[in-house]
Amino acid sequence: MKNITVTELKEKAKELRKTALTMIYTAQSGHPGGSLSAADLMAALYFKEMNIDAKDPKWEDRDRFVLSKGHVAPIQYSALALNGFFPYDTIYTLRQYGSILQGHPDMKKTPGIDISTGSLGQGFSAGVGMAIAAKMDRKSYRTFVLVGDGECQEGQIWEAAETAAKYKLDNLVVFVDDNGLQCDGACADIMPTLDLEKKFAAFGFETIRIDGHKMESIVAALDSIRGSRNELPKCIILDTVKGKGVSFMEDVAGWHGKAPNKEQYEQAIREIDGGLN
Repeated sequence: MKNITVTELKEKAKELRKTALTMIYTAQSGHPGGSLSAADLMAALYFKEMNIDAKDPKWEDRDRFVLSKGHVAPIQYSALALNGFFPYDTIYTLRQYGSILQGHPDMKKTPGIDISTGSLGQGFSAGVGMAIAAKMDRKSYRTFVLVGDGECQEGQIWEAAETAAKYKLDNLVVFVDDNGLQCDGACADIMPTLDLEKKFAAFGFETIRIDGHKMESIVAALDSIRGSRNELPKCIILDTVKGKGVSFMEDVAGWHGKAPNKEQYEQAIREIDGGLN
């Protein structure tokens, strides 16, 4: 854990949002909505909580991070770039042929990526495997996994959750980015929202629901579970807003996978600089 204040973390979250949007704007491709909703958590994890080393990305005792909702790779790439895992200018190559920064995280291309993800639901299973490995090897590192609310419709999520509880993986923390826009109106009637807090608790997780954009709450939640060895896997459900920080993107499903034009990009950067509402 690093020594950094909540105020400083809020500034890091701004930098992450601006960097992710710059990547998507430059590429004219990517997923801004979910990247922005996850920015505050990513700031807390990458700049304070996780035990990682940019100079040694494959350090055996590092904490692991799995972006199960792999389509929001720009926000993880932003965290890696700002932590020095690769030169910052690399962000301008997002989704280009031959770039180390592809549309979904690739562990064979990008320093700091612990597992390739993209197929929704599968990343959580990989994270469970990492946590089991730590237990078997008697290692103290923890595994953090970020899933989306819509991703929780995948049956594999709950198979992984059942496995985590069975093996008493108290070294595993799963975060749910619960921004409430898991799909557009066309499928909302056939994909009802799950009671995620109740669901994870029923599977044997120690479960907390917090404001996913209030840095004080994120830090307090992480503080409360750090070092807990009660044989219960952890779940922190984040109440978030898709597109958080940019007025015309907030809570709009259409910004799930659309790049801003020049005017929209410039407005977005101004709004993020102005601070979250």
